[in-house]
Amino acid sequence: MSSTRAAIRYAKAILDLATSKNVANEVSNDMFLVATTINDNSELDTFIQNPTIKVEAKENALLEVFANTNEVTKSLFHLLFENKRFEILGAIASEYNKLFDEENGIEVAKVTTAIAMDADLEAKVKAKIATFSDKKVTIENTVDASIIGGFILRIGDKQYNASVANRLQVLKRELSN
Repeated sequence: MSSTRAAIRYAKAILDLATSKNVANEVSNDMFLVATTINDNSELDTFIQNPTIKVEAKENALLEVFANTNEVTKSLFHLLFENKRFEILGAIASEYNKLFDEENGIEVAKVTTAIAMDADLEAKVKAKIATFSDKKVTIENTVDASIIGGFILRIGDKQYNASVANRLQVLKRELSN
């Protein structure tokens, strides 16, 4: 079984368990923390991925790092310990959040800007999002100076490109015709 399919199965199982115990939202926050911590900390990721480190050490380390998480989240660590599958923890956490958002009608809007978003730009982006989607939307901001200014908005399979770099590209094409 591929690790992606395994991660989706674990995520579905944990979401079902969390939902049955009425802690799905709390576990979602935990999973966000787990995913971000693993993505932002290469030492932790290397530790989890290392096949020579005993699974007991991995479980103990995760229980210590994520000591303030919900019991359902801790039960995931124990399940991964029993099945020796710690290497897919980051993928499970990401998949959990996708499933949780789907179940709760939340879409993620990926917004690329040249500089960090201020309140004015965020208001413009939210206004544009309202034309794309009637769901609850969370904004995920990425900074990419190469777009020069403006923003690029992606929701699902839709994209709206209001970047200065794109406008220059369009102008260049028009002038060359």
